[in-house]
Parts: sequence; C-alpha cells; structure tokens
Amino acid sequence: MASRQRSGEDSLIARYFKPIATDPGAFGLDDDAAALKAHGEDIVVTTDGIVEGVHFLPDDPPDSIARKALRVNLSDIAAKGAMPAGFVLTLALRGVDEAWLAAFARGLGEDANSFGCPLLGGDTVSTPGPQMVSITAFGRVPEGRMVRRSGARAGDRVMVTGTIGDAALGLDILKGGPVAAALSGDPAAKEMLVSRYRVPQPRNALAKAVREHASAAMDVSDGLAGDFAKLCAASGVSAGIDTPLIPTSAAAAGLLAKGVVGLEALISGGDDYEILCAVPEAHVAAFIQEAGRAGVAVTAIGTVTGERGMPRFLDAQGTEIRLRHLSYSHF
Repeated sequence: MASRQRSGEDSLIARYFKPIATDPGAFGLDDDAAALKAHGEDIVVTTDGIVEGVHFLPDDPPDSIARKALRVNLSDIAAKGAMPAGFVLTLALRGVDEAWLAAFARGLGEDANSFGCPLLGGDTVSTPGPQMVSITAFGRVPEGRMVRRSGARAGDRVMVTGTIGDAALGLDILKGGPVAAALSGDPAAKEMLVSRYRVPQPRNALAKAVREHASAAMDVSDGLAGDFAKLCAASGVSAGIDTPLIPTSAAAAGLLAKGVVGLEALISGGDDYEILCAVPEAHVAAFIQEAGRAGVAVTAIGTVTGERGMPRFLDAQGTEIRLRHLSYSHF
C-alpha cells in the first residue's frame, strides 16, 4: 500500500513542533488530542492570544514572539499558585517562512524546557490578516488550592512583584515616541525597557508562596490600576494604594521625574505580567521571605479596606489621584 502523502501542514508540524512535544501525553503530535494526567490535583486552565500589531510588532524577533506567547500564559498560571503542566498552540500564519519558523520554534522550545511546560498539541492555520499566536496553558495545583481574585479581605496588604510600567515604555520606544527621544543617549536603558515589552518575566518561582500566603491574586496584564480594580470587584472590597510605593525601574523613575511620562502611563499601560496579590498581615513577613529565597522582588503598595468600590490611588500627601484611564482595553 502506498504511504500517505504528507500535507504541507503535517510537514511543518513535524519539522518545527514535534521535536518540542516531549511529554508522553502528546503522543508525538500524531493524534487528535493529548492526555494530561492530573495526579489527584486540580488542573488550572488559562488561554491568551497575541496578535501582530496589537501585542507584538511585525518586525519583532520571532523567538521573542514565541516566548511572549507562552510567558503571558505562564504568568496567569503563577498567579493562581499553580505549577506549569503543558500547553497547546494555535499558530495563524500568512505563509511559510522557514527562517521565521525555525527561530520561533527554537524560542518556544527553549522556554517550554526551562519552565517545565511541554507542548501537548495544537493547530496551524493560514490567514490573510495579521499573524496570531494563541496558547492555552495548563497548570497543576493541590486540590481546592487555586488562588482566585475573590478572596481579598479588609486589612490584607496589597503586594506586587517586580517593577511596573517598563513594558509600556518599551512599546513607546519601539514606536518612536517621546520615551525613545528622552533615552536617545542611554542605549542600555532602552534595551532593558524594550526587553520588558517583548519578553515578560513570569513569576512562576513564586507560585508556591502565592498559594501558601495570598488570599487573592492575579497577574498584571492590562495595567496595575485596572487589573487591581478587577480584583477588588471580584472580592467585594476596596483599597488604598500609596502610589509613591509602586515599584519602578531606575529608567522609569527617571522618566517620571523629568516629566517625560506621567504616573498614569505606568500604572495603566499594561504588559507588565507581574503578580498582584492581597496577603493577610500575619502572612506578609513569610511571603516576603519566601519571595527573597525565590529571587523575586515584592513590594507592599497599599491596604485592602472593607467597603465595596473602586480602589483609591493616593499621592505622597494622601490625596486621591483621579485617573482618566485604568488599563488597556481591546474594545
């Protein structure tokens, strides 16, 4: 019997993605589905897509596009207190560019290996429009222990990892905006900010600490101000955020001090992919200690209050700052 002729899609998958589908449940990408073993745990599921011209630029390096696509999902997994288990990929391409695909698959495979999140399957399709990468990621968490948005209580401290606003500044640089002009003599700062936009740093090393100590958590994807408002709404609380305490990089702080950007641009710009959580006062010291051991910086930026409503963002004098925009919105 003559062997079945491979389609172009089959060849593409075999060449670029089968080598990184290392989990036994992926069946070498030769089946219509994968099998993910739960081992008595809950399976956490999240999905995010990134679209050319919206989440990445047409001339962004393909390996950085792959890393961003996976890492934005890993950030959600971390914020739920879960450990990565695997992912499926949908890739919409205008055409087959071998060099682009090789670099994309290389970046994806390196991150899948380093974060312990193997490829389980997916789909490749053609599109006449912008290229798109959609990933659905799975995580494992002890039964009933996923950290939701809805658990914050009055008196909890509001904690955030890393620094806020760098990614929005990196995008401004890539678009040739005022940040690019202000940092024309500081290539190191420009490179750092662009990297923060292109390649997020998901805080998976902090997942266990989030699970053990946080009452509510989410990742910062659309902007700290808007995302924290979502957490407050889900929990039926409000909070006071001391904006001078919001952690910023040296580059962002310098731009803020010079008036190149305002605070609102930093806390509503999005693409930070840091963890934002509420931690009961009795757990704060342990949370900070575990974060230190994990090599992740955490900062207390406010306190949850009992009344229901929008969080209040306060300046150094305790006066509420009126924000015109809380976050990035697609619509």
